[in-house]
Amino acid sequence: MRANCTCTLIRTRNGRNIIVDTLTAWDGERLTEALQHLHGLKPEDIHVVVCTHGHSDHTGCNYLFRSAQWHFMGACVSNRDKYLDCPLTCGDSEPFQLCGDDVVVVRTPGHTLNCVSVLVRGTNLGEVVGVCGDLFERVEDIMDPTIWLEAGSENPESQRIQRLRMIEMCNYIIPGHGQGFAVTENMRELLRQQVNSNNTK
Repeated sequence: MRANCTCTLIRTRNGRNIIVDTLTAWDGERLTEALQHLHGLKPEDIHVVVCTHGHSDHTGCNYLFRSAQWHFMGACVSNRDKYLDCPLTCGDSEPFQLCGDDVVVVRTPGHTLNCVSVLVRGTNLGEVVGVCGDLFERVEDIMDPTIWLEAGSENPESQRIQRLRMIEMCNYIIPGHGQGFAVTENMRELLRQQVNSNNTK
């Protein structure tokens, strides 16, 4: 199996730069060049790092962003050796605000029990964009759930529920691997059916 994640830069209205999922440890030069050439940023311009979970293809270049105020590793939040007493570690947690209600981190356990997603409101991609990590591997796993199941899921039942929750909430989803996609009502209905059919087994 080969894997490398989708890496997403969020630039907020108040000037904060948030990077979600940082590729593998061998991608530092590629990531640094992309930030500079595409966005005019250096690693020290990143304020917050969010890794949707702790797998190495999502966390490898965290070392580039030592100036960031916070590093999220799933639901765990730290700066150097200081750990935040974070509400995300509770079962039914409230969203963690990174930029008011415009950018929030929410728990989405399933692929791992510690997974989070980032919701971004009011973007050019849609009213609500979900940066979901491996909750969604890629768009094809909506029609073919074996894709995300075979990629590994610590709690498939929870992952089905969280996938439905996010697709109901979002207009656009950036999956853990592959291109982002606009959400359609047909996609929502497929995930409702998958949750319902699993509940009747």
